Amino acid sequence: MSPKKNPLNLNPLQLRTLTLLQALARIPGHARPAGEDGALLVGNVPPMQGDHFHLGDAVVATRDATGLYNPAVWVVLERKGLIKSFFPDAAALTPSGLAYETGLAETVLHRADHAAH
Repeated sequence: MSPKKNPLNLNPLQLRTLTLLQALARIPGHARPAGEDGALLVGNVPPMQGDHFHLGDAVVATRDATGLYNPAVWVVLERKGLIKSFFPDAAALTPSGLAYETGLAETVLHRADHAAH
């Protein structure tokens, strides 16, 4: 039997937020070791540019990033062991949070040709 998709039953907003935190963890200058078993402290969210913002080589629609500014989303992600919240400044992604398959990276992180502003 294959593993259950979304075993922690995260809702779409929580999944999108975790996807963005995972993406931040892979971008130089946005993550550093958190000092606990492979956790990474992520922060320094790029500023919004109207209806989007740039996350490394990807473009993210502002509508997909609302969870980054929603404390309730961070509370759930922390309760489920995926992050340690330092809302609104940073989150320490746990190894479980780094490894959780959200299935949304291709949907939320748009990597088409996009002119820089």
